[in-house]
Amino acid sequence: MTPARPPLFGVTGWKNSGKTTLVERLVSEIVGRGLTVSTVKHAHHGVDIDTPGTDSFRHREAGAREVALVSAHRIAVMHELRDEEEPALAEIVDRLGPCDLVLIEGFKREGHPKIEARRSASSDKGPLAPGDPAIRAIATDHRCETHGLPVFDLDDVAAMANFILAECGLHAAERTRDGGQ
Repeated sequence: MTPARPPLFGVTGWKNSGKTTLVERLVSEIVGRGLTVSTVKHAHHGVDIDTPGTDSFRHREAGAREVALVSAHRIAVMHELRDEEEPALAEIVDRLGPCDLVLIEGFKREGHPKIEARRSASSDKGPLAPGDPAIRAIATDHRCETHGLPVFDLDDVAAMANFILAECGLHAAERTRDGGQ
């Protein structure tokens, strides 16, 4: 039997809107409530977590499709796409280990529920909410058109965590994926 996919909830917005800081703070808040969280971040640029000259880098450069780097503290699996298309979000989520919730940064064109982050200091390209029915709320540091959606102060992480957990049907200290506690 295949385990059920954990609920997904995203943070979306334009560049410099505070997405990464918000995801970081949400992870800390939700983990502090006893739930396990995994994250997926989309990058629009080439990204490499490996350093030239290291053994794992040399393995990839030699042509390995996947390289697993394992230590007593963490595991990293690097998959070279070579000529493959970027995988769909669902494929990435299916590769993650068991958890209670997956928070997603970016992937603004995907259909999972999201909070739109808006900062007055960011380069504004206009609101995303009017064109994306998956946006369930707005997190902002300034007054803005809300399009009838719930609005959170960008610093009210506890309220946003409550909202996300309610949207996903999760409760603090609920261990849905690892046998219950």
